[in-house]
Amino acid sequence: MNFDKELNASGLSCPLPIVKTKKSLNDMTSGQVLRVLATDPGSCADMKAFSEQTGNELVGTGQEGAAFVFFLKKK
Repeated sequence: MNFDKELNASGLSCPLPIVKTKKSLNDMTSGQVLRVLATDPGSCADMKAFSEQTGNELVGTGQEGAAFVFFLKKK
């Protein structure tokens, strides 16, 4: 999937992946896609909830080795 910016939150525990995701999205324009890498298993539920609460669309998820991958489209 194409993306405009990447955030590597590997090794960070809750709530830091979400905090850094929010900060990264603030620097982006509407319609751009942020790719987030995270290793915290809780980030799967956290990213889904973050997307629903903020209106930033979770357009894709996956896994690369030990990392979870999320694609968020800025509203």
